Amino acid sequence: MRKLTLPLSDADVRSLHVGDPILLSGVMLTGRDTAHTYFLDELLKDPLPESEKDVAAAVRPLLQGGAIYHCGPVVKKVDGGYSFVAAGPTTSIREEPYQGDVIKHFGLRVVIGKGGMGAKTLAACQEYGAIYLHAIGGAATLIAKTVAQVEGVYKLEFGVPEALWRIRVVDFPGVVTMDSHGQSIHEKVEADSRAVLQRLMKG
Repeated sequence: MRKLTLPLSDADVRSLHVGDPILLSGVMLTGRDTAHTYFLDELLKDPLPESEKDVAAAVRPLLQGGAIYHCGPVVKKVDGGYSFVAAGPTTSIREEPYQGDVIKHFGLRVVIGKGGMGAKTLAACQEYGAIYLHAIGGAATLIAKTVAQVEGVYKLEFGVPEALWRIRVVDFPGVVTMDSHGQSIHEKVEADSRAVLQRLMKG
């Protein structure tokens, strides 16, 4: 079991391969559909809109060498702040149209979710040095216990599930299922399943 701390270097990422279990610690962001379109539609503008400068200044350093977790958390207010009640992974393929460009433009190293992603994201992982970390579906409350602190939230106007939650995690568990060497467990499972289906249909 590898223990890694964010932000990750290119060497960290290139040393990982599909099947490697890791425990990830450090500060990362949650982000779903609205977050990804926001990154690409607003934070890449030149000049940057005045209204987005504060968020950009906070978010860009977290993405550089960092991780984004496809998660719509269940959150409660505590003592003037927030805590995560549940933090299960969202199905990642929804972000396939955007993820490769986010990796490219923001220096993202780790994408976390469930179900895997497609060819565009895999190509970006290989070219720019990133991995896809498969989180445990159905373990939302267990994963929430790895969130040591909710450090803040950006764009809460998107709604709680779609907002950018800044969280500090300790020993967040996952398995590398897409690596920076062009390997994808999800791609292999799909190809193997297709071959079995064809054999069955031939009778």
